[in-house]
Amino acid sequence: MIPFIQKTRDRIPLSSQELAELIQGVVDGRWPDYQLSAWLMAVYCRGLTEDEVFSLTGSMAFTGSPSAEPLGSVDKHSTGGVGDKTTLVLAPVMAALGYPMAKMSGRGLGHTGGTLDKLESIPGFQTELPMSAVRRQIDRVGVAVVAQSSELAPADKRLYALRDVTATVESIPLIAASVMSKKLAAGTPHLVLDVKVGNGAFMADLEQARELAKLMVQIGYHHHRAVTALLTSMNQPLGWAVGNAIEVNEARDCLKGQGPEDLRDEVLKLAAELVHLVTHESLHDAMERAAGVLDQGKAWESFGQWIIAQGGQLAAVENGLPLAPVVREWRAEDGGWIERIDTRTIGEVALELGAGRHKLGDSVDPGVGIRFYAKTGRFMAPGEVIAQVFARSDQDADQALQTLSLAVHWSTAQPPQEPLVLDRISTQT
Repeated sequence: MIPFIQKTRDRIPLSSQELAELIQGVVDGRWPDYQLSAWLMAVYCRGLTEDEVFSLTGSMAFTGSPSAEPLGSVDKHSTGGVGDKTTLVLAPVMAALGYPMAKMSGRGLGHTGGTLDKLESIPGFQTELPMSAVRRQIDRVGVAVVAQSSELAPADKRLYALRDVTATVESIPLIAASVMSKKLAAGTPHLVLDVKVGNGAFMADLEQARELAKLMVQIGYHHHRAVTALLTSMNQPLGWAVGNAIEVNEARDCLKGQGPEDLRDEVLKLAAELVHLVTHESLHDAMERAAGVLDQGKAWESFGQWIIAQGGQLAAVENGLPLAPVVREWRAEDGGWIERIDTRTIGEVALELGAGRHKLGDSVDPGVGIRFYAKTGRFMAPGEVIAQVFARSDQDADQALQTLSLAVHWSTAQPPQEPLVLDRISTQT
């Protein structure tokens, strides 16, 4: 391991064979944590060449038990944000269009939510399924969303755990390799990346986010996968709901033709990109088709089949998943224009209510959450509801409202509205 550390420290590129040996040693336990940590810090400080990232990602993907056959035809990955429940709507939309989606998802950590936590707020829903069951479900209903399998890209689990405790998480080459190794291992040929940018996202800087997106798209291209990345704004929550059960309820509304416009818009844009990657039809036509399965109720039918297939009680979703009993409202006093929103603060309020976890292993409360109706560039009239809080105690609710009041910045004049999609990066036209 020492020569690998020395070379990366001195900016001498590692060969593909050396990177394959390094990753094999991660999986079989040959390298101790302290040496791997030293190499990760060398990567963080010195970086990797593009060819090194391509080889590293491939070694991580294909060491272990990669999928012999693609689990689905399309997949999506989000870098995480506040109120991001797009998978809950996008997956059944793609299934209804005839493009099976098998997605490995994660749990929330810190101020960003996790898809598995949202799904587990549905009574009976199972997220731990063997790959054989996932394949059968994909063949039967066209959609499955499950916990990350230890069979796929096992090196990533160990490397990420070390990055988390050695201050090396924020490395673009390591982030790109982590995300794309799992996607390559699953075998899915068409992938859309939703790279969140803004004050509620992991990447607050647009140029850094663009660099990450370009690298992930190039990794996909190098390994013969069709990949498009959309850089989407996280300078305000997506939709209104922030939490677990409350986000499932909002996803249900979207699938039934209701709910917030920005959630529907982002789902349709992501769906259009996936359809375009598969069929090469125009983005406009692809978006029209995606809107059709939403508006005709076909995506809702696929959602129901999916939830039932994984043991969930669909009737509970149809009736609205129960929320915490203490409800507080924040109403506008004088009215005014919303100039800016501190999105991370909103995510942290949900975290403190119990909707998230400070560290892996913490339990989450599915019933607590927030509905946050303020949007940048919107006028809030006197008496209009800005936010609702669902909490377990009066004290939690009062504290949440007090903190939420600090997340909104007002203006006497109408500010410009930021577009939802900030950039698009693709190897396709």
